[in-house]
This record gives sequence, structure tokens and C-alpha cells, in this order.
Amino acid sequence: MKKTLTAFAALAVCGLASAQSSVTLFGVVDAGLTYQSTTSRDTTTGASVKQSRTSLGNSAYNSSRIGFRGTEDLGGGLAASFWLEAPITNDDGATGISTFARRSTVSLSGGFGELRLGRDYTPTFWNDTVFDPFGTNGSGTNVISTVSGNTTINNANYVRASNSIGYFLPPNLGGFYGQVQYSLHENASTDATSTTAASSSSAGRYVGGRFGYANGPLDVALGVGRSTVVDTTALERSVQTINLGASYDFGPVKLFGELSNVKNKFDYTAAADRHDSYNGYLIGATVPVGAGLIRVAYSQVRYNEGTAGITGEDPLARKFAVGYVHNLSKRTALYATVARVNNRNDVNYTGSLVSASTTG
Repeated sequence: MKKTLTAFAALAVCGLASAQSSVTLFGVVDAGLTYQSTTSRDTTTGASVKQSRTSLGNSAYNSSRIGFRGTEDLGGGLAASFWLEAPITNDDGATGISTFARRSTVSLSGGFGELRLGRDYTPTFWNDTVFDPFGTNGSGTNVISTVSGNTTINNANYVRASNSIGYFLPPNLGGFYGQVQYSLHENASTDATSTTAASSSSAGRYVGGRFGYANGPLDVALGVGRSTVVDTTALERSVQTINLGASYDFGPVKLFGELSNVKNKFDYTAAADRHDSYNGYLIGATVPVGAGLIRVAYSQVRYNEGTAGITGEDPLARKFAVGYVHNLSKRTALYATVARVNNRNDVNYTGSLVSASTTG
């Protein structure tokens, strides 16, 4: 199955300070016109079916959002801060400031680092977006991110985790940085009685970390995490992620790369355990040209199913994307992106590795 994705859009960004200098209102409004064309071919009969769609969307270059953030100096090197950020679907107005689902945290920082509580990005997501020239937004989004966030893996904690406790290293460590995060599942545990068995569930829990080194043109980081998706007496399903990303800015060109392994683990009570794995990589570059920026990336993910008896080649998803961003000012830009997706050997896969473009 092959796809061609094209997006054209204009981006407006605003950041306004309130009467108190410690509180800031910020936001992004991104609108884009997207054309998608999909061709599916039956390898047995040779027949093909083509589908296409044109739509007006949002967040194809930078995620549309509105938020509030503030900081108070407590003295003695301590500071308290908050961050409330809501998604916006400006193409139809269906989603607005009624929910701060993008980020809602409160934190305390000082010479020891930062302690952060609330809903926040997971450590393992950062490598997927930081080392993607397209920043996991729009048609150019790498297939590692698309597969990790799709309904087959169904990991609600892929991008963000609620009820999280996070710690960040202080920024004065000679280029070394890092964070750890633990997300509470908040499920009730019930003790056994004379008529019922004890019950508990860890579904929703996430634990992970990310550590890296950034100095001058070099940035490299390793992320590791585990998310418990299902936890019943019959089955525990967890998603384990490890990824390594790097970038190097030569000036005329900035190079990006990432290696990723995601395991979808099934631990059965009455059946043999198994795990499905998704091995992927990304290479890309950005090239500044005057007031503009050329972006290019290639990514692929190979799926290995853990079920016995599966024959044939492993399913493979590949994407090549190229785009251009033209900055009209510090806050406004025009951009265009074209991407091509190829899904191979889907007959050996219960879903579709990449079935649509991704909007962050």
C-alpha cells in the first residue's frame, strides 16, 4: 500500500504577557490543507483500489495550542512554577480551552534540579520528536512515532502520562541532562473476603527515563520506558520502549538519526507468553536557506510478530518526506510538505502499520 501526503499551511504564533510579569499567556494557531492519496494492490489478482481525500486540518507544522505558565521566585535559589496547556482544533473549533490535556504541571526547582507533578510528556517520546526534522507533526511525521501511537499497540502513555511524578537534573552539569518519570495508575486494590478474591490492577502505570549529552552542535540521548496497558487475572500487557537519538549541526546542514525498539509484551495466565516487536530507524536533515528551512527525512519500521506459525516476510513500513518552511517573521511561517508511505507485506499483519498521516 502506498500513500502520498501533501500539506500546505500558514502558521501564526502569539505570546502575550499579562499584567503580572511572572505569568505568560502563550499559544500557536496552525492551519493546513492536506491531500492524501492511497493505492492498495492485491498481489494475487493484480487489482488495485485508489482512495483520495482533501481536508483542512491543524497542527501540521506546529501543534495548535493555548496555555498559561508562571514562575515565582521563592528566594534561596528556589522557584515554584506551573504550566497549563490546552490543545486547539482551529479547523473546526471542536476542541478548545476546556481541557489542559497537552500539559498540566506544577513544579519546584532549584540547585537540586526540578520536581514536576501532573500530566506531562513521557521521557521515551522525546527522542521520537526531538530527532525528527518534522518534529512529529503533520505529513512528515516519522513512522516510528506513527506506529508507536497507533491503535494496534494502543499505548495511552506513548506521548504523555497523567498522574506523573518527574525529576529533572539541574542544567549545570557540563552538557549532561536527564529525567525520570513515574506515573501512578490510581486503580483501587481490594482485599480478599470469604466470598471474593483479592483484586488489583496496574493498568495505566508508566515508568521511564531519558539521559543525554548536549554540547555545541552535538546532542545525543537514550530513552527507556515501560507502560502497563492491561493488567487482569488472565493477561498482563505492557509496552516496553528503548530508543537512541542524536543530531549534529554542521552549520550548512543539521543531521538527525534515531534507532528504536518497541516490544508489545503479552503475559498470559493460561497460555504461552509472547511479544511483538517493532524495530525502526530514522535519518534526516535540515538545511537553512535564507529565511527558509528545507527538511528531509526517511524512516522505517519492521514488525516481528511473536505468534508461532507466521510465515513469509515481516511487514515493513517506510516513509520518505521532504518539506520547506519559509519564515515571514519570528511568529509567522508558510510551509509545504510532501511524503510517500509504502506498507509492505500487510497480509502478515493484523492491522496497518501506517494507515494515515499523523497530526501532533
